[in-house]
Amino acid sequence: MDLSNLHPAKNSRKNKRRVGRGPGSGRGKTSGRGSKGQKSISGYSRKRGFEGGQMPLNRRVPKRGFTNIFRTEYSEVNLDRLEKIEKNTIELKDLVESRLIKKESEMVKILGRGDITSAKTVHAHKFTRSAQKKIEEAGGKAVLIGSE
Repeated sequence: MDLSNLHPAKNSRKNKRRVGRGPGSGRGKTSGRGSKGQKSISGYSRKRGFEGGQMPLNRRVPKRGFTNIFRTEYSEVNLDRLEKIEKNTIELKDLVESRLIKKESEMVKILGRGDITSAKTVHAHKFTRSAQKKIEEAGGKAVLIGSE
């Protein structure tokens, strides 16, 4: 046996149904679309969420609140997770290596949960007051990225 002898399993491949090929095919004339109506013509496509003229669900449900399209999203990292990194200077690439964030291009905010015992220099886009206080009390430094 070699690659030239390979074939798909019997009856696993099926030909596409060819409609509109005359009365003998069983799907001639109207091609299984019935007669008349919007859905029988070529080029018909239903809108997403269309419910046959009934008011669609996305319009029936009340809308509340406000979504700010200009908001900046931060990946949050707590101090107790930073404590496990065994480096004195923690930069974004170190956070990616230790899988605390996914990409180096992410905006990072350091939160104050947990304690930090060793003096570390932490680079991030934002710090909570409690996180900054705990880092500095341990003898470390909180360095803001973008304001250097």
